[in-house]
Amino acid sequence: MTRSRRRFSRPVAIAAVSDIPSSRYPEQDALGMYRIVLQKFLKEWSIKPSDIQGILAAPAGQGSLRGIELYTHEKLAEELGATLYYADTMNAGGGTFGLMVQRAALAVATEQVDSVLCIGAGKFAKVTQGTGEIMSKMTCHPEFEWIYGPSVVGINAMAATHHMATYGTTESQLARIAVSQRMWALKNPNAITYKKGPLTEEAVLQSPLMSTPFHQFHCSIPCEGGAALLVTSEEMAKRLNPQPAYLLGMGECLTHASISQCPSRPSHGAKLSSQRAYEMAGLTPNDIDVAEVYDGFVIHPLLFVEDLGLCEEGKGGPFYEEGRADPGGDMPVNTYGGLCSSGHTGDASGICMIVEGARQVMNRAGDHQVEGANTAIVHTFGGMLADHSTLILGRHP
Repeated sequence: MTRSRRRFSRPVAIAAVSDIPSSRYPEQDALGMYRIVLQKFLKEWSIKPSDIQGILAAPAGQGSLRGIELYTHEKLAEELGATLYYADTMNAGGGTFGLMVQRAALAVATEQVDSVLCIGAGKFAKVTQGTGEIMSKMTCHPEFEWIYGPSVVGINAMAATHHMATYGTTESQLARIAVSQRMWALKNPNAITYKKGPLTEEAVLQSPLMSTPFHQFHCSIPCEGGAALLVTSEEMAKRLNPQPAYLLGMGECLTHASISQCPSRPSHGAKLSSQRAYEMAGLTPNDIDVAEVYDGFVIHPLLFVEDLGLCEEGKGGPFYEEGRADPGGDMPVNTYGGLCSSGHTGDASGICMIVEGARQVMNRAGDHQVEGANTAIVHTFGGMLADHSTLILGRHP
């Protein structure tokens, strides 16, 4: 028997968020990036180390594939001089931070702590034959995939060709996703393409071919950056921020590890995790005002607008083609530019869209603020469309 999913016994909110610009920070090592993010967060929100009762962090240095720090939470706690009652270093790839927020929310809701800092900072490895091989070995099945020489780009390209063959999605529609996200990035000063100018479908399709059907501009932009957010009780949230982003619903789902072992629809886990989030929130897709989704490649937002119920299955191509996700559209998606135009910040890539979703609900998104954004759905995943996390945020508990 399945039980109805309930909201928390006490309201939980994201009280504060902060990020640094997507760029290159050659003078900083992995932990140095964390220090920059932490310093900005504390200064921006006038938060004292004593306000932080827990820390969840990702392994520093993982994206650069050099000197991975498996005890990041300990290093950060020591530098803060904080005594913590809930702390860990955890990793689920791009899904890490969505899962962090869920773990933090459960700790706050059960009154283990009143606040948990979720933080990530990353440097992206320069992609060479050696680093490409390491990344492929991390994500590929040793018997059914690795022996054929796959790449991360190629595996995700297969998800795109699967959708094209099944639903008739076109290369032009895939290009239109990159165009839409660049529109949003041009409104976001922290985006790495903020001053690069608009994209056209022709420019996307004429950029260098990476792996059919992906061209360069179908792919995320490797860079460096980071962000932090504080999950708190309602009482602490109101002390820090007159309009926090309340966590109304959440869900997670893991369906496979290797892409060859996934369900017939590669992103099926997103549908299951979002169903759980909607049920917990007592909302439907019609109640959502803005969506922020993980987008290592343009196929991801197309899959997720379908899986999250924002359009019919197989209609993601027309959804973007009609401009529904654009500024001024009826369902804005990736309002900060996404990883494909704001930048893929290595270890920290999965926190960017959570920060943006919270900002939209807080009405703090500046020039890329969506008018009337009372609710936001945020979806992230890790691995090869494996670990899925869905969060639903709102202005009211």
